Amino acid sequence: MAPASRQLSHDPLWRRAGSWPAFSGAADAVLLGVPTWRTSLSPTGAHATPTAIREALPRYGTALMGPPVVELDDVLRIADAGDVTDPDGSAGEARVISRVRKLTGATELVIALGGDNSLTYPVALGAEATGLITFDAHFDLRDGISNGTPVRRLVEDVPAVSSLGTARIDPSRIVQIGIADFANSAAYAQRAAEWGIRVITLDELRRRGVDDVVAEALEIAGAGEDSRVHLDIDVDVCDRSVAPGCPASVPGGLQAWELRALTRAVAADPRVVSADIAEVDATADAEDARTVRLAALCVLELLAGLAARR
Repeated sequence: MAPASRQLSHDPLWRRAGSWPAFSGAADAVLLGVPTWRTSLSPTGAHATPTAIREALPRYGTALMGPPVVELDDVLRIADAGDVTDPDGSAGEARVISRVRKLTGATELVIALGGDNSLTYPVALGAEATGLITFDAHFDLRDGISNGTPVRRLVEDVPAVSSLGTARIDPSRIVQIGIADFANSAAYAQRAAEWGIRVITLDELRRRGVDDVVAEALEIAGAGEDSRVHLDIDVDVCDRSVAPGCPASVPGGLQAWELRALTRAVAADPRVVSADIAEVDATADAEDARTVRLAALCVLELLAGLAARR
């Protein structure tokens, strides 16, 4: 399929998203491709997704309707740092940690384009996160190393690259939003409870609403001085009708508008220094590329949240 930008008409009065300049040392927000896939529990082509998201971005404009109406490019310096080569395995994780560490020193928000959910571990470590918020139907507290283990590893593992000064995350500063019935085991729910992880189920989220849940999540994950929060956006938290390109999405998950609202609200907090978009398999998406397009909109919602800090 041809890149989205080749299929679109040109309108000089309509700015399109994407095609941001290469990162050259300073920016307000930086995109970084982290195409993890080799340890996925389900067969996946998630390594193709960073490119697919970049190709989908020009389908959208950069204008926020406000009021007032503003163009993202007028209030933010946005850059693209390319992809981390072969980010899987211990050597790949070390490359991701090092790259993210350098980027977070030169920008307010690093947006990592996955890849499966295993990218959350090195990206959060590279950002020196002290707190974690996840949008996910699953706990990701499994043993071992896979896309089902990043939260456990951030709590429990000794980082393989301790020379980079990485540190574990206190589980009492982890909030998991969207955990779903019939998508987890009782054993992992017990592990989360024993560790003190705040779990906000899909049902609780819908009872309370986005604003209330986000306020609590930021209070917990952002606790303490000099807090640094990482946001993990696992798109399989969404209903399968809007995320068919996520191997583990199920009917009854979040609607697209709910994920977008959550993303913008969390990103508006200055304690959020990094985010990842995970578990989209661009090679298994619907013909209309709805999952990839939603992932691209999550990029724009992150940027909108960052712009709101202004």
